[in-house]
Amino acid sequence: MLALAVGLAIGLGAIGPGLGIGIAAGQAFNAIGRNPEAEPLIRINMFIGLAFAEAIAIYALVIAFVIPVFARG
Repeated sequence: MLALAVGLAIGLGAIGPGLGIGIAAGQAFNAIGRNPEAEPLIRINMFIGLAFAEAIAIYALVIAFVIPVFARG
């Protein structure tokens, strides 16, 4: 049961950031294609957003590592 909890914590915790990163990158490439001269600003803002989304996945990973510690008491 503990393995299931850990698997769900990281699995479900990585779905949202994964989808968000994919959508953000796709929209950034679309915006660069429409307005190439704005590429530096779009790229910087995209990387900042991707870093925040990736941080959420790292939080899920940390929680997956902490679950067994608290489950065993």
